[in-house]
Amino acid sequence: MGDQDTRSAPPVALALAVAIIAISFAAPFFRKAAPTPPLVAAGLRLAMAAVILTPLLARARARGTLTPALLRAAALAGAFYGLHFGAWVWSLTLTSVAASVTLVTATPLLLALWAWLTGRDRPDRRLTAALALAAVGVALIGGADLEASPGALAGDALALLGSAAMGGYLLVGRRLGPMDVGAFQAIACGVGALSLLGVSAALGLPLRAASPAAWGWLALATAVPQLVGHTLLTWSLRHTTPTVVAMATVAEPVGATALAWLWLGDAVAPLTALGCALTLAAVLLALRRRQSPPSGMP
Repeated sequence: MGDQDTRSAPPVALALAVAIIAISFAAPFFRKAAPTPPLVAAGLRLAMAAVILTPLLARARARGTLTPALLRAAALAGAFYGLHFGAWVWSLTLTSVAASVTLVTATPLLLALWAWLTGRDRPDRRLTAALALAAVGVALIGGADLEASPGALAGDALALLGSAAMGGYLLVGRRLGPMDVGAFQAIACGVGALSLLGVSAALGLPLRAASPAAWGWLALATAVPQLVGHTLLTWSLRHTTPTVVAMATVAEPVGATALAWLWLGDAVAPLTALGCALTLAAVLLALRRRQSPPSGMP
């Protein structure tokens, strides 16, 4: 897989731009699917995507590209996928779209921190400043949500958990190298769906959408953010680094927050807006130094 960034690979830049527009609709779609339980909603989205992608899995098997390495990596990625979507969709029921989507897209900063902690990157002043700025931003978001309700603070924590899980998904996809994207996505979606729906069943939740309209919103969440957005993000991993792909997702909070405000009437508190702005600035600051991976970075 090449390590070129989006400036030297216009097709990747275009793919990432389309992906961001697509995934920006995810939060409003999930909000509209309420009161479907969040774990069920996330599981049904992944299940519908897995069913639609099944022909690509069959094609990969016929072509001989369904290798044991791909199966293992996709299964592990699916576990991360399930955790990412389950935690994030749950967070949307507890906190604002702005706070939830900002925190769940902090993945690039977590990837930079991971590289530092594992010795694959050396800390410098810029990364240290980015981490400090992010800490202030997250603290402001948490403070605003603590004033709103304790549940909102729990929503922030779930969004951060979802962000960490997406980092795991991206690292797994990157390590695999050249791959059959359709087969990888089909397996990851299937494993993620089984894990989420299995947990939902264990909790006694009904494994269905709350209404016919909710089914429709979940179908849209499958078609647009999942099949268009996430497939393009996964395809981009073949041509650039996880950090660059994650960097592109930093634009999602802008689109998602605007859609939530215009469509759902989801107002953003001033303190939350400031915290979101600082957190996004921290991510961009960290990414300025990581356009290409350091030596040894997977």
